[in-house]
Amino acid sequence: MTPTAVLHSELIKIRSVRSLYGSLVSVLATTLAVTVLALGTVGQEQAERAGAEPVFDAFYALNFGQIAAIAFGAAAVSSEFLGGALRMSLAAVPRRSLFYAAKMTAIGGSALAVGLLTSFTAFLVGQLFLGEHAIGLGHPGALRAAVGGGIYLALMTLFAAGLTALLRSAVAVLSLLIPFLLIVPFVFADIATAVARYLPDRAGQLVLHQNPEGSLGPWSGLAVTAAWAAAALLAGWWAVRRRDA
Repeated sequence: MTPTAVLHSELIKIRSVRSLYGSLVSVLATTLAVTVLALGTVGQEQAERAGAEPVFDAFYALNFGQIAAIAFGAAAVSSEFLGGALRMSLAAVPRRSLFYAAKMTAIGGSALAVGLLTSFTAFLVGQLFLGEHAIGLGHPGALRAAVGGGIYLALMTLFAAGLTALLRSAVAVLSLLIPFLLIVPFVFADIATAVARYLPDRAGQLVLHQNPEGSLGPWSGLAVTAAWAAAALLAGWWAVRRRDA
């Protein structure tokens, strides 16, 4: 099979498997639901606080959308390890590196498209609830945050996908990453701020701030998240090439 045909087959898997398609859609649905709930109830009150960050507050819901993105990345890969699916996939595409590259491209491309849609939609919908405090994409840092937010969601998806290829279990990856994202950064923030700054979520979310503090800038922070994702993808590639199907 040609690389284009393999990529097409992987995209078909995502579109045709209801659980995968549903988890991808839930990235948008979850982010929008939290945006409406948060900004619709206390958005104007928060905007009036001293030191409020209108750009970062607009993308607050991506903290929840990233959980759905991680679940999609993990599920899209773990489905290959259920019921002998990987043996069937490798029978159709014996070149394991080609199979792996096509799968991760399909996962990453789908996540990027939905991530950008989610980021821009959440921003625009959220501003409807802020009245006189609403900002537009022309506000300093807003357009960069909207684009960066979509890229960030895609990178976190690939981070989870690579780890799942290594561990061969979506449950293991979700059990590892969700506490890691929700608890560990706050523990490290109290112990060593310099260390916390280089964790994948903290570094990547710098792109959502109008004026990020610290040594990392918005794009260099996103590059740190990309490095985490690349390391996970390389580990997953090694596992797929070396281990029995």
